[in-house]
Amino acid sequence: MSPRQDILLVGEIYVDFTIPKLGTESKLRLGGVVHAARGLWAIDANFSVAAVCPSYLVDQARAYLESLGCNEFIWLAEVKGAPNVIAIGDPIELADQAYQDILRDEKSVEYLCKADALKTFKTCLIFPGKYDITALRCLLADDVQLSFDIAYDLPDLQLLSSFKGNITSIVTSTSSPMFLEKTSKNLSNLLAKLRDLSPQAILLKENRGGSRVFDLRNQKVDEIPALLGKTVNSVGVGDVYSAVFVSMLNTGTFDAGWKAARAATCYAQTTFPDDFKRDVKRSLALSIDQMRGLGGTVLPWHERPCFQIYFAAPDFSYVDRTYIEKSLRALDYHHFCVCRPVQENGELSRQSSEHKMRFAYMNDLELLKRCDLVFALPLERDPGTLVEIGLALALKKPVVTYDPLKENTNTMVMAGSTVYSDKLDTCLNGLFGIMSKLRAMRR
Repeated sequence: MSPRQDILLVGEIYVDFTIPKLGTESKLRLGGVVHAARGLWAIDANFSVAAVCPSYLVDQARAYLESLGCNEFIWLAEVKGAPNVIAIGDPIELADQAYQDILRDEKSVEYLCKADALKTFKTCLIFPGKYDITALRCLLADDVQLSFDIAYDLPDLQLLSSFKGNITSIVTSTSSPMFLEKTSKNLSNLLAKLRDLSPQAILLKENRGGSRVFDLRNQKVDEIPALLGKTVNSVGVGDVYSAVFVSMLNTGTFDAGWKAARAATCYAQTTFPDDFKRDVKRSLALSIDQMRGLGGTVLPWHERPCFQIYFAAPDFSYVDRTYIEKSLRALDYHHFCVCRPVQENGELSRQSSEHKMRFAYMNDLELLKRCDLVFALPLERDPGTLVEIGLALALKKPVVTYDPLKENTNTMVMAGSTVYSDKLDTCLNGLFGIMSKLRAMRR
């Protein structure tokens, strides 16, 4: 059997269902490994798919993938007991996206693939799932070149040990449970375990903070900035990144990372495939030098807590805390260090003495001076928050003002803030951008 040149994508096919919220429509589309297929379609790469999915999805998935130019659709394994439907609570990843795999506890997977069906593929990108990944090894060619996206559904790196010697690259993400478990202080522990599998390259995706590519052949690292804009839907963006990266590794490890990052950015900004492909073509028309020259946002995961954020808000127990908790969840999810003056220096009662108020004021002011920037949430035109914004501006500290109710459309607040918006997505981008600049100044 002569080896094939198309890349084989292996993974589960899901139905992605975005739960509708006030003012938005629900979104329903094929997901899982299909996201990666869209990425390869956008760059005109040759690919085939070995799919793990329920029987009811096979015909629809095959027809859709063939419309994207999929050379061969292989039904690798059948999912039983569950519909493979993912309910998505937060499609733009302000915080944890609240994925719910419907009936996941009832799910089982049965392999269907014939022993020689995958043997002719030379290059393969595997997305682990709820199927037995170790059973794949005997189905693949002895000299196959493998890449793994281990962001989700890989409980133990030991499951990849049987593939050692065939691994070209490993891709992971800062939102991965494994990443969060093994890298509480630094990357060294996880990188050491990944190096034991002898990959040529490691790609670490750090969401809005950019990504890093580790070329283990020459022991070099490249930082690839994020291009932050309006996020329409972040679901599947990482899959597109992985697929384009693996498909372009023959152009050079770092170049592949830069091109893949561009494609992933385009995927985050639209859910219309034709628009996505058009945008990818335009973006990849740039040379790597031009991409580097345009810059972007770089803020590695473990460096984020080095920048202290003063949380200016009516962070009191007796107020409506809907937007406060939403903001705090987002800041925590992205690994920011948040200083909350009300929590750190105490919440005063309405009957507090002038002495206690002065003491609290001085403590809050000292905390503000120690912080690098301010995230302001001036709900109900809270006078304390507005004063804190003014003090921060006087101290020449960057201010990001999140005004979800549009109550503070005032010249001093809007023009004085480095970023002002009623959208949390925009404010998060602003925080990343400011910290990226502060990081560059410190280096």
